[in-house]
Amino acid sequence: MTAVKEVLRRPIGHFTERSVAGLLVVTGAGAAFGLLLMLVRFHWGPLQHADRAVAAWFNDLVAPHGPLVTVLQAVTDLGGRPILIWLVTIAVVGLLIRRQPRLAVYLIITGVGGLILDPSLKTLVGRLRPVVDVPVASAPGNSFPSGHALGSFVAYGALLLVFLPALAPRWRKPVIALVATDVALVGLTRIALGVHYVSDVLAGWLLGAAWLGVTAYAFRLWRRERGRPVPPLTEGLEPEAGHDIAPAPAEEHVLEHPRSAVAELLVGWVLVFGALYGFGMYVSFHAKGTFLATLDTEVPRWFAERHTDTLTDLSWWWSKFGDTHAILLVSLVFCPLVLAVWRRWRPVLFVALAMFGELSLFLASARAVDRPRPPVENLDGPMPTSSFPSGHIAATICLYTAIAVLVMARTDRWWRWLTVVLAVVMPVGVATSRMYRGMHHPTDFMGAILLAALWIGLLYWVIRPNADVREGNRPSIESEDVSTLDDELARAARPAPAVAQKPPAAAQISPAAPAATQTSPAATRTSPAATRTD
Repeated sequence: MTAVKEVLRRPIGHFTERSVAGLLVVTGAGAAFGLLLMLVRFHWGPLQHADRAVAAWFNDLVAPHGPLVTVLQAVTDLGGRPILIWLVTIAVVGLLIRRQPRLAVYLIITGVGGLILDPSLKTLVGRLRPVVDVPVASAPGNSFPSGHALGSFVAYGALLLVFLPALAPRWRKPVIALVATDVALVGLTRIALGVHYVSDVLAGWLLGAAWLGVTAYAFRLWRRERGRPVPPLTEGLEPEAGHDIAPAPAEEHVLEHPRSAVAELLVGWVLVFGALYGFGMYVSFHAKGTFLATLDTEVPRWFAERHTDTLTDLSWWWSKFGDTHAILLVSLVFCPLVLAVWRRWRPVLFVALAMFGELSLFLASARAVDRPRPPVENLDGPMPTSSFPSGHIAATICLYTAIAVLVMARTDRWWRWLTVVLAVVMPVGVATSRMYRGMHHPTDFMGAILLAALWIGLLYWVIRPNADVREGNRPSIESEDVSTLDDELARAARPAPAVAQKPPAAAQISPAAPAATQTSPAATRTSPAATRTD
């Protein structure tokens, strides 16, 4: 409390200096953007010539190299709306779970503002995109300003300001440099791919800097109005929230013995691959005349004879639940939520290894066995991988089983059983749709079950994803109550009452003794640290 009072009673000189400097930066960025906008709007010749020359130079450099184009497209996607919206949405949900509504509101307002500025200005300016000799990429809409440059600057900048307090001081400068590099690369890839001029990207950066500066300044004024100290931006927007927004502040080690765990997983991976290879070779080439061979022949034929338009459409939708995009989407939503609620990296590691291990086992065993698809109509056409095992089914089983394993151990709410239902219904639905579409044999389904059972079982034994629950960890939403903290800071910010004139020393003798016998409530509290025995 004393520290809070000292901070709040400091002269406002530091705040004023930082505010003036910040306003100058914001004003400068806004003025530069306005000047660039006018030059583009009135078709200033030197700027147009420079833009076209740079676009042509990059096109000559990039167009002949297909792998380089692929790399540039991967980097530019980091500034696309799908990734930025996912990052901001997950961050907002995590902040609300950690009871940080002010920071969540800041992210929402900043992100929505960026989404509004991009299309509205493009419509007002109406600048066409570059025309190059050999187009290597395309983008809808107008060109000025670059939405990727604007969006990446605003989104990554806002996320950095929010989560900077959660970083250790030694990591802050490297992370700031990493974010700046990411934003710069996103802008450069837009020029290199021929979808924006240099002036488009510069305008996106300038507008992003101005908007980010305005929202950050407004947030700092909001803090000051609530009686909170206003630190420099190098400490983030809300330094006192650092512990609350840290991903896993109480987790010293993800794994107690990482080297032995890696060795166990590598050995286990080889053994699982061996089991898959042996079973796959048997059912593919050595099971003639057995029940399994009859099953692999009759089931695909039975499904092929019952094709209807309705069932075909339904099977397409069910099949999509097991493809790479759906599996990745569910994983990228579930893992951040687990981290936000339970503040542990180990469950996230469990899910990540489940999916990476499944993918590597599927690709390796499919390549080694090289089983042909069923001899019926393949509704999905030629596929790049062989039939055994089913990657769709294996990925679905691994993902939803991993989710059920984590959720069942971490909550006693009734809805936890929904994860068990999903772990059964989703794989069965995907398996039925894949066999209906003529893409897999029944024993491919069995191979997927074998892969998931062995790999998830191995991970559960090595990673122990629920070890923290047995150690007493509960859903960790332990932030200080916002209203209580605000009231305390507001009281501390009030001027101290006038001190009465000090009485003569003789008059202090009598009251002093009773006052000394009064016991302060703070003194009667026993510190947990003091009572702990070593």
